[in-house]
Amino acid sequence: MKALDLIIKKRDGQSLSAEEINFLVQAYNNEIIPDYQMSALLMAIYFQGLNNKETNALTAALAASGEILDFSFMDKIVVDKHSSGGVGDKVTLVLAPLLAAAGAPVAKISGRGLGFSGGTIDKLESIPGFSAELTTERFLELVSENNLAIMAQTANLTPADGKLYALRDVTGTVENISLIAASIMSKKIAGGAGAILLDVKTGQGAFMRNRDEAFRLAEMMVRIGKDLDKRIVSVVTDMNQPLGYAVGNALEVKEALEVLCGAGPADVKRLCLVLGGYLLALAGRVRNPEEGQAELARLLENGAALQKFRQMVIAQGGHPECVDDPSLLPQSAYSKVIYAPQDGYLREVDARKVGKVALLLGTGRAFKGDEIDAAAGLVLRYKVGDRVAKDDILASIFFSRDYVGEQACRELLDAFSFSDEPVEPPPLIHGVVPPFPV
Repeated sequence: MKALDLIIKKRDGQSLSAEEINFLVQAYNNEIIPDYQMSALLMAIYFQGLNNKETNALTAALAASGEILDFSFMDKIVVDKHSSGGVGDKVTLVLAPLLAAAGAPVAKISGRGLGFSGGTIDKLESIPGFSAELTTERFLELVSENNLAIMAQTANLTPADGKLYALRDVTGTVENISLIAASIMSKKIAGGAGAILLDVKTGQGAFMRNRDEAFRLAEMMVRIGKDLDKRIVSVVTDMNQPLGYAVGNALEVKEALEVLCGAGPADVKRLCLVLGGYLLALAGRVRNPEEGQAELARLLENGAALQKFRQMVIAQGGHPECVDDPSLLPQSAYSKVIYAPQDGYLREVDARKVGKVALLLGTGRAFKGDEIDAAAGLVLRYKVGDRVAKDDILASIFFSRDYVGEQACRELLDAFSFSDEPVEPPPLIHGVVPPFPV
C-alpha cells in the first residue's frame, strides 16, 4: 500500500478498508508516513467524512497502536466513565469511589487538563502527596485489591491517537465528529473496562455547544462501543452553567468531599447518582438504574464512599488527613468577592465566561506544559433561577498573583445576567443514549 494512493482515494469520496486504515495508523505511528501526508489525509476525512465501518476501524487501529489493558483475570465487570469536560466538572472524584464502594471495580485513566481548569489528575494531585503516575502493573493491582485506581494516561496507551490529535490541533481538523468519536473511544477500548459510561456535555461551557451535535456524538460513540463488544451508555448533560459551585482544583476536591459526606451541591450529587445508577446496571450489579441510584444514595449517607476515597488517597501516596480536614488542601494568598449589581432572578451564569476567569486565575493551562495553581479558582453562590438581592455576594475568587484580581472580578461579573421575572433553570440531563434497557 502507498499513503498517497489512500489519500487520493479518500479525497475522492471512496471508503477505506479496515486494512488500509490500520496500515495508515501504524505507519504514521512508526514515523513511516510524514506529517504532511497525514495532514492531507485528515483534511480529506474532514470534508468527506468516515462511514460507520471506517470509524470502527480507526478506533480499533488507534487502540491497537499501544498497550491494551486486560482485566480478564477479575471475576467482576470493570467499569469506566468518560466526560467530554466542562466547568466545575468534579463528578469522577465522587462517582469513582461511590461505584467502588458498591462493588463495581473502577479503572479510570485520565488526562491532564488543557483549557479552563485542570483535569481529574490535576485535581487529585492538589492533594499533597497524591500521585497518579502509576505503572500498568500497579494500576491493575489497585483495581483488583481496592476496586479503584485513577491513573494518568501513559505514553504506552493509544500513542497514535496522541500524535494524531496533536496534528489535528494544528491543521484545523479537530471538529470532525468521526475523528472525535474514534479518539475518545480508542482510549476507552485501550483502558480495558467492560462497561463504559460516556458523559457528553453540551452548552456554553462544553466542547459540543450544540445540543443536536452532542446527541450525534453520543450516538456514534455508543454504536462504536457496541460494535466492539462493550456494554455502553451515553448521557447528554448540561454545561450552560458550571456544575456545582466550585471551579478550581483544590476547591473542587473540597466540594467533592462535601458530596461524599452527604452534603454539597444538589446538582453534583444528583448527576453522580444518575450516572452511577446506569453504570451499576450496565455492570449487572443491579436490575435497573433506579435500583442503582438507591444503592449509591445509601453509600453516600453511610460514609462508605468517603472511606473508599480515603483508601484511594492512601494507596496512591496522598495525605489522608486532607480528606478529614479539607482546610489542609492548598490555600490561595489572595481573595476577593463580587456583588450583585441589582435585584432579580439569575437568568444566566455563562459557563464559558466563568471558565475563562478561572483560567485567568491560574486553574488551567492555556498551553501544554503550563503550571497550574492548585489553590486558585472561584466559588459561586447562586444557580440560574435563584432570586438575588442587590449587593448579595455572587462569588468569591482565590488567586496567588495579586495583579489578576481586579480583571478577574470585572470579567466574572460579566458572566451573570438578571431578569425581573422568574427564570426556569436549564435541565441537568438532556437525554440518554440508548434509552434503557440496553
